[in-house]
Amino acid sequence: MSDIRDNIINEIKKVYDPEIPVNIWDLGLVYNIDIDDKNIKIEMTFTSPTCPMMEDILQQVKSNIETVADGRNVDVKLVWDPAWDLSQMSDAARIELDLTEQGW
Repeated sequence: MSDIRDNIINEIKKVYDPEIPVNIWDLGLVYNIDIDDKNIKIEMTFTSPTCPMMEDILQQVKSNIETVADGRNVDVKLVWDPAWDLSQMSDAARIELDLTEQGW
């Protein structure tokens, strides 16, 4: 399962919010990836519930993962708990956005 998980993460890393120059994985928007023989379930969030690209990004995540799903059903679920915050970003994302510890 680690190969499929790695492939899923690679596909998620191809998805960007057009307003932020960091992929959604490094932003920390993906909370959970659950894989079994028939399904891939993704739980993710957004930085804001008013994101105008929300539906497009959710669909892009689903479409990208379907390319490596090996016939599994892909379900992308939007969650708001826990609420997203800057601490969920990767170090690379913080550097890219100039959000070093002094900046946030």
